[in-house]
Amino acid sequence: MNEVPVAHEPASPAPRDVVRHYIGDLVYGANDGLVTTFAVVSGVAGASLAPHIVLVLGVANLLADGFSMGASAYLAIRSSASADGVTRGVREPLAHAAATFAAFFGAGAIPLVGYVLGGSSFAASAAVTGITMFAAGAGRALVTPRGWFRCGLEMLAVGATAAAVAYGAGALLGKWTA
Repeated sequence: MNEVPVAHEPASPAPRDVVRHYIGDLVYGANDGLVTTFAVVSGVAGASLAPHIVLVLGVANLLADGFSMGASAYLAIRSSASADGVTRGVREPLAHAAATFAAFFGAGAIPLVGYVLGGSSFAASAAVTGITMFAAGAGRALVTPRGWFRCGLEMLAVGATAAAVAYGAGALLGKWTA
């Protein structure tokens, strides 16, 4: 039974090396957390539903989808290792799963902050989420050779497109179910 080679761990305990090692999990988790949670907020706003529904659906999304993404990261690493004939221990896949879940949950909570604090402003949620999407995308430039502005716009465009789809679906379905 082969164990995880040392090369699969971060190059050093330095924060930059740790972030670089987990960058895929962090970007994937943060992007999906922001996009799917803001899509929930957008769908509720599009359907003109009560603001407290944002919290119910948003928190359910954070927990269920965050867990699903973390579990998927775990299963993907275990499956890849198995296909390569390497039997890995549970430490590395669990660390990647935890990074994915933490990034999803942390970033995904941002669109809900205004609602948690008693507000119900879709515009405020959209502004904070858009700024965060851009900043998270731009942050990729710290460990990749791409420019920060282009990285930021790319992530913002993906999130805005998903939000527009969710808002439209909410508006359409809200009319059918009213």
